[in-house]
Amino acid sequence: MAYFKHESSYVDEGAEIGEGTKIWHFCHVMSGAKIGEKCSLGQNVNVGGKAVIGNGVKIQNNVSIYDSVEIEDDVFCGPSMVFTNVINPRAFVERKTEYKKTVLKKGCSIGANATVVCGVTIGEYALVGAGSVVTKDVPPYSLVYGNPARVHGKVDKEGNILK
Repeated sequence: MAYFKHESSYVDEGAEIGEGTKIWHFCHVMSGAKIGEKCSLGQNVNVGGKAVIGNGVKIQNNVSIYDSVEIEDDVFCGPSMVFTNVINPRAFVERKTEYKKTVLKKGCSIGANATVVCGVTIGEYALVGAGSVVTKDVPPYSLVYGNPARVHGKVDKEGNILK
């Protein structure tokens, strides 16, 4: 096994896990999921069977990566941040054919407890502030925060706020 999996976690047969990836306590990676090399999945991370995660991605504790979420290389997902997958959910209506694709582009970061509503793209190296609610696409290198998240500035590749 070219990756590390804590004994309390489950990786279903058919999941693809890259070399050097670490899967910590109480995680579940479903069959069909694709996870790149040198990733870190913190405690209690769930990865859906149609989710795609690139290389060097860090997913902090208590995050669920649902089907139709695509995460490119070097993305940071802060603790307890949330993805959605359906715009108009109802417990009594099955909408699995209506999942909207969500894309996190290379190098972007999502702060703790932020919510990313399905169907959006977060641009390269963008920075989403903690607790924000992202309801529409975020341009590359943008600093966004609030509810709903709005652009409040620009950041460089390392996440430093530009004047």
